[in-house]
Amino acid sequence: MGRNIRKRRSSMATKAVAASAALALGGGGLIWANFYASAHESNSGQNSTKAANAAAQVATISCPDVGQKLTNVPNGAKQGVATELANLDKQITEAYARLASTRQAQTNDASFVQNAITGPLKEKRAATIDRIRINIQRSGGQFNSSLSQLAACTTQAANTNAGQAGGGQQNNGGQQNGGQQNNGGQQNGGQQNGGNAGQAQNGQGGNGPVAADFVDITKVQANAQLGVGANGAKANGNGGSRGTFTSSCGTNGNDNHNTDNVIVAPGVTNGAHHLHDYVGNQNNDAFASDQELAGAGTSCQNQGDKSSYFWPVLRVQDGSQDFDQNNDGGGKEGNVGKILQPAQAQIKFVGNKRGKVVAMPTALRIITGDAKAFVNGNANANVNWSCTGFENKVQLETQYPICPQGSQVVRTTNFQSCWDGQNIDSANHRTHVAFAQADGTCANGFKAIPQLQVRLVYNVPAPKLQNGTVVQPYAVDSFPENLHKPITDHNDFINFFSTNLMNKMVNCINTGKKCK
Repeated sequence: MGRNIRKRRSSMATKAVAASAALALGGGGLIWANFYASAHESNSGQNSTKAANAAAQVATISCPDVGQKLTNVPNGAKQGVATELANLDKQITEAYARLASTRQAQTNDASFVQNAITGPLKEKRAATIDRIRINIQRSGGQFNSSLSQLAACTTQAANTNAGQAGGGQQNNGGQQNGGQQNNGGQQNGGQQNGGNAGQAQNGQGGNGPVAADFVDITKVQANAQLGVGANGAKANGNGGSRGTFTSSCGTNGNDNHNTDNVIVAPGVTNGAHHLHDYVGNQNNDAFASDQELAGAGTSCQNQGDKSSYFWPVLRVQDGSQDFDQNNDGGGKEGNVGKILQPAQAQIKFVGNKRGKVVAMPTALRIITGDAKAFVNGNANANVNWSCTGFENKVQLETQYPICPQGSQVVRTTNFQSCWDGQNIDSANHRTHVAFAQADGTCANGFKAIPQLQVRLVYNVPAPKLQNGTVVQPYAVDSFPENLHKPITDHNDFINFFSTNLMNKMVNCINTGKKCK
């Protein structure tokens, strides 16, 4: 235990100048080159021009998410499968690093990406998927042979929308976020770039965000449903369970960070490839057992709440370097800039608008949103970006808001609130929980549980859009190949409320009380 990184950020962060062509991060670490800096330099004829054009269109790598396709993993295979899934993620980040650092070679050779990057990546993935098969079958499970067809990856242009990337347009059945937050499909579509591919890749780390990832919130048409949270799950009307329970767990003022994810990649250091804020449970890292989490300290005021609440950090890319500049999951993987501590971190549980809720089981794990949504598509995306003073008017999915003076950036996440009544986790970490239907009911015999709502508020210097570029942007940490897109925001929860406090929460919600 004890891997969580608690390093106080220096008040005198070192300023670094981000070069327009390339930025070397972490000393001898990876070089995150500007994707398009040299595409115009080729002048050796038509073939070179075609190669340059091809290189200019390739921004990232998109691979099928094998983990999301798993339906049943025997207990004896879980650790082995989790390790191999983490290997798949590592292979993609390594391939992306090679993609980012070989732009000149891509300019000179139109087949370079296939021969040197995606081809070898396919071979590595095929071997890893086969090891997943062996793990499952060795433990008596059935392996879905169609998973073997998921080894091949493709390249993706930077101006591809998240929905286009993964072929999915719905958002958890179309019930979350109303589907209207795409503002006419103009996000990430390059309209603010004036068709110039050279603007598709920038940011302090060379892997985003870009100008098209931002919008002045005062110019966005109102799209939020007043008084109703995402997924329509906020209690309303005369029925249902209308109480609330609030847990005050701080804003991670003690800098409790790591780049692990014990839900998705247990036992794997840097399984997330980006940095998390942790509040509540203070012992959450890749190696934490349920017993260790249950016995850990907590930052919550009510010591009966030892639950773990964690999300990717938000950074402002102002040229400074934070403590993890030279670390995996930090600067070495394109997550750069000054980490912003939330000004507020509000944790609230609400009820179901059709009926009463039941207690969550101890160690229940819920992941909401998709850290890979830019390449996966938005089927599992669950994102709400806004500004204080605008939350009842505008909620954004695919763009970061530029807030007016005096307004703060807000990230709101409303979790799944239906549980299968049996499992604390599932093979793909999703199918044991679900969102309530539009009328508040839980489908497939699932039970209504308290819905966790996390609202994070930040003091963020407003970015400026100038000549198709963004000056001093902010962004969530991400897998490097997901380019810090706002659609990749996500949130994680592991329930370790004491039995008494969970029962109090359920009683408060079901009787219409507001409790802490």
